[in-house]
Amino acid sequence: MSNIIAQYLEWHFVDQTKAILQAWQNYLYFNLNCFSVPLLLKTFASPWRRYRYSYGRTFDLKRYVDAFTFNAISRTIGMIMRTILIIFALIIEFFIFLAGLMFFFFWLFLPIILIIMIFYGLQLSI
Repeated sequence: MSNIIAQYLEWHFVDQTKAILQAWQNYLYFNLNCFSVPLLLKTFASPWRRYRYSYGRTFDLKRYVDAFTFNAISRTIGMIMRTILIIFALIIEFFIFLAGLMFFFFWLFLPIILIIMIFYGLQLSI
């Protein structure tokens, strides 16, 4: 009988705890890659959707100012959109972290909760 209990405790607290931590890590990693956060950080100052004007080969002040203005606005819009996406991804990452933390502690205390519920149920039936 004690062998079954030892096997259960090893399964519950060692094997499945590792599996839960691995699954939790996979969810966190998936969220970051789903929103492409590393790529958004690498291309943070890039123009939005690669929209940009060419400055041309010859110097024309009007064309230079137009291209510079459009490129600056395009980069600003790109930074704003990337910032919004990164913040949204981090908010979701935070909620995934909290949900995983709650589930992890629930899993660790589940045997104690079940024992308490059994004794409480037996007291109610008497």
